[in-house]
Amino acid sequence: MSPDRSLYKGTSGTQRIFNATRYSATGLKTAFRTEAAFRQIVLINLILIPLSFWISQSLAEQALMVAVCLLALIVELINSAIEAVVDRISIEQHELSKNAKDMGSAAQFVALILITVTWGIILIGHSF
Repeated sequence: MSPDRSLYKGTSGTQRIFNATRYSATGLKTAFRTEAAFRQIVLINLILIPLSFWISQSLAEQALMVAVCLLALIVELINSAIEAVVDRISIEQHELSKNAKDMGSAAQFVALILITVTWGIILIGHSF
């Protein structure tokens, strides 16, 4: 194997797509099983996404309302991955570990603000 190729990369073509899909499904299951924050964001999405079909007046509004909800799921997955890697390296208190975890949390906070602002602007626009 060439030195610039990881032992963990494996196959290519359609087999790689099947493997990536399986890894992604495993990641989603793990996040749902082990991360309370991920489950909470899923619950928010289960409420807000169907609600967007009723509230939105255009496809663009609906797409935006759904997109910001899904973005919060993406951010939570990345935040959870950061936390897992930091904990894997060491569970001892370290300023850089704290910074990494705090910044991941801040990213999720911004994603939730984005949902609130986006939905708020659309809802306020409908009331005028």
